[in-house]
Amino acid sequence: MGFEWTLFVHLGVVSLALLAATALRVRLRPLQRFLIPNSLTGGFILLAFYNLAGPRLGLNAASLGELIYHLLSLSFIAMSLRAVPGRKAGRDIAATGLMITTSFTLQGILGLGLTVLFILTWFPGLVPSFGLLIPLGFEAGPGQAYSIGMGWEALGFAGAGSLGLSFAAAGFVWACFGGVFLINLGIRRGWIHGPSTAGVPASRLRTGLRPPGGERPAGSRLTTETEAIDTLSANLAVVLLVYLLTYLLLQGLTRLVSLAGPEGRELAVNLWGISFIFAALLALAARFAAVRLGVAHVLDNGSLTRIAGTCVDFLVAAALGAISILVVLRFWLPLLAAGVLAGAFTLLYVLWLSSRLFRDHRFERAMVIYGASTGTMPTGLALLRVLDPELRTPAATDYMYGSGISFFTIIPYILAINLPLYGFLRAEPRYYWIMGALMLAYLAACLFVYRVMAGRRAFARPATLWYRGEASPEDRAQGTAPP
Repeated sequence: MGFEWTLFVHLGVVSLALLAATALRVRLRPLQRFLIPNSLTGGFILLAFYNLAGPRLGLNAASLGELIYHLLSLSFIAMSLRAVPGRKAGRDIAATGLMITTSFTLQGILGLGLTVLFILTWFPGLVPSFGLLIPLGFEAGPGQAYSIGMGWEALGFAGAGSLGLSFAAAGFVWACFGGVFLINLGIRRGWIHGPSTAGVPASRLRTGLRPPGGERPAGSRLTTETEAIDTLSANLAVVLLVYLLTYLLLQGLTRLVSLAGPEGRELAVNLWGISFIFAALLALAARFAAVRLGVAHVLDNGSLTRIAGTCVDFLVAAALGAISILVVLRFWLPLLAAGVLAGAFTLLYVLWLSSRLFRDHRFERAMVIYGASTGTMPTGLALLRVLDPELRTPAATDYMYGSGISFFTIIPYILAINLPLYGFLRAEPRYYWIMGALMLAYLAACLFVYRVMAGRRAFARPATLWYRGEASPEDRAQGTAPP
């Protein structure tokens, strides 16, 4: 029969890689010790398969790109539909949002600077947008890096999608190995004390599977009668409906801006590349509408979290599998140099800023920010759970709220991120300098807010990587204050 199987064949291959990675983590102590996510291990399995065996079997990695594109938007929708528990937007939430925005800014400035250096020295023909793949791969994650990179490919930047995924892979390496190094360094240096360190040995030996028997936490709650419709079905239906509305909205915007001629059609391509932003905004609108209609209780946070988590696991694995080794070999030197410098730079500024900006649970907050700034949010949570297995500190929830704040502050950045490529294609360098000026404006704004929030600690002992300072009342009460 002539049914189309391609999508499900690729999903099956990705599933096999994830299950193989799960089995490897059970057996291999290094994967446990360095907290390597199964999606990352599975991704490297797929990388070898799709570059070596896949083409011979008629399986093209381009199909993985389509999968990544859609899973990214679906994960954003599922997370945006979740209810936000009633809590005042406190200082630590705003500080976390500031850290995320600052991370985007610093990585972007580093990328722009390295690109100028590469163009003036070894790679005069390098596309000026190259360095902006650093914040896209490290801070934003593989889905956004690939989505925007493919938009750049449509405009003439060959290999941008694979380069974005390569930076994301480099970020994951820094997140896992660098994160475990930082945790051990923090314990040795006395940057964290008391109950938070009790879970370290057990967490390192986790296989990623819960043992048989015993109490298991509930992942979701029933909000419907299953004989009518399953709760997961209802929540998934809402997610897919919002994605359909996203498609219709983008179709309408494409027709509207295309009336402006070639420039409008070029803009339309970019709008499709950042479809995840429109998807998230529509999901927030759908959540608001559900609350006003009195049906928001049907949306279960647990089910939506499981949907988002599933999308992220498959997305990360597929993203690594979609990397073209030929593209990596072509840009291996600037890719290697930028990846190493970006990882080291991120490690340093996260520790330096977090120790001065936050007042309590500073090292826990630094770990979740570092993990998310080099990998994805689940990577940051994996590092946090080494120190806080039960997530008793507010670091995880504050990061969730903070990421919501930073989502809106980063939108102008994402909308302007095509400027260097426009300048390259039109031989107008001023576009590159406009982007540089925007990044400097972001940096100035971030430094101003940082100075206000950190107070006299903002630039205390600048040569010290981790500023101990004075303990907060919360740290003293919980026995986590520095001696």
